[in-house]
Amino acid sequence: MSSSLSRTMQTHKVVIETKGGVVAAQHRLAAEAGAEVLRAGGDAVDAAVATSFAIGVLEPWMSGPAGGGAMMLWRADKGEAIAVNYGMKSPAGLKIEDFPLSGVGVAGDLFPWEQVVGNVNVQGAKAIAVPGVVDGLGQVHERFGRMPWADLLAPAIAHAREGMLVDWYAALIIASSTRALSEDADAAALFLEDGQWPTISGWTALAEKRLDQSRMADSLDTLAREGARALYEGDLGAAIARDVQDKGGYLSRDDLSAYRAQMQAPLSLSYRDARFHVVGGLTAGPTFAHAMGEMEQRDMRQKPEAFAAYADGLEAAYAARLEGMGDSGESPAAPGCTTHFSVVDREGNMVAQTQTLLSIFGSRVVSPSTGFLMNNGIMWFDPVQGRANSLAADKRCLMNVCPVIGESGERRFAFGASGGRKIVSAMTQMASFVTDFGMDVEAAFHHPRIDVSGGPKLVADETHSPEVLDRLRRDHEVVTTRRTVFPYAFACPAGVMRDRDINTGCTEIMSPWGDAVVEKED
Repeated sequence: MSSSLSRTMQTHKVVIETKGGVVAAQHRLAAEAGAEVLRAGGDAVDAAVATSFAIGVLEPWMSGPAGGGAMMLWRADKGEAIAVNYGMKSPAGLKIEDFPLSGVGVAGDLFPWEQVVGNVNVQGAKAIAVPGVVDGLGQVHERFGRMPWADLLAPAIAHAREGMLVDWYAALIIASSTRALSEDADAAALFLEDGQWPTISGWTALAEKRLDQSRMADSLDTLAREGARALYEGDLGAAIARDVQDKGGYLSRDDLSAYRAQMQAPLSLSYRDARFHVVGGLTAGPTFAHAMGEMEQRDMRQKPEAFAAYADGLEAAYAARLEGMGDSGESPAAPGCTTHFSVVDREGNMVAQTQTLLSIFGSRVVSPSTGFLMNNGIMWFDPVQGRANSLAADKRCLMNVCPVIGESGERRFAFGASGGRKIVSAMTQMASFVTDFGMDVEAAFHHPRIDVSGGPKLVADETHSPEVLDRLRRDHEVVTTRRTVFPYAFACPAGVMRDRDINTGCTEIMSPWGDAVVEKED
């Protein structure tokens, strides 16, 4: 891939060691919200709840209360890993006949499904699936939380009352989707100015542009007072369902009231002297396990051979995923709409949480009664019938999320990433960086990676050594590129690590908003 970007600029993120807790998130203010909870004596789960709701306000195009995802928990007192799947589900009233194939080729968003007439499985109210993130958070808080639920939503409510600051990065993201956002009047009113991308704050010191998220603040306040199930069984859920149906979608009060996130035993696997825990079922966890199993058979002592093993293991794992799980690929150029954050508290409890609206800005539909940007989870399904992941009513969506808890000697880590199908490539390599090469968080997050996502070409960071690139080219068609701020050629990870009683964390080095925030020690 040719590029005019600088070849001399280097980007580095500082990693701080602490005995206190750490929150690593793709928005610094969301990480601050979680760290403040830890300072107040909260558990890692409490911090995760605060971070999740805050980041849905501060990075609304990536995730939010109307999305889904999964998390991995580590409970230090019991030495136990727990998986929580809060993936989305298609509404019971969905009508397959409303999604006729256009016959003109492949659709242009994340997945190369055959195009549906009007792209109604990608954008608009018919693309909206039953959200799960709030119920997942409610369940883990009820079981493990120490602090009152309302206190944990307070930072998100405060940020929504103030409104998200539109800096240069936010304006860039909004500008990338202006045409799509303009098709929904409520999305346009929230994100655009007279149908165009918003004025950038900070171009001069004289003006500050913020989104009007007051309606979202009111809805979050309702969730704070009435609890997580208010989104599913209360007036708030009824308002969302009414808004979606008014815009032509299927989501109903019955869909919401019937929804339950799944708290379950993880998919756990051994790898040499290490052990990993991921979410099983309709996630990327099984693909991660398959790739690690392939890599375990290879000699990983030298970097060139290790990267060859990564490429071969991921190719084999994706071939199995495409055949057995029905997920037939993703366009590497399309921006995903996912975020990941990780938490470790001073007692060693951990959370790795990935949450998403699926596409950037989800369905590009805003619920006017609640201020929530809605998901487009229906796009996860193949619109062609007769396949493992074919579109159907009342069916769980197949996700690419892959939060990981890893154990390696005296070290334990909670890693995850955004980036659609790029996530598994990142997680397998970073797990190996820690276990095969003994890297700490700083080294693992700064080391160049490759991406193998089931497509015909392998994408390699051009800062790899010539020896690694030459070895990869022996067996693969390789294109090289650099890590950039936008778009991301590779997944965007965030993670924390605990080495004995010392905690560290880091986020994707090219993420201008991402940071690891440390709880102040006593």
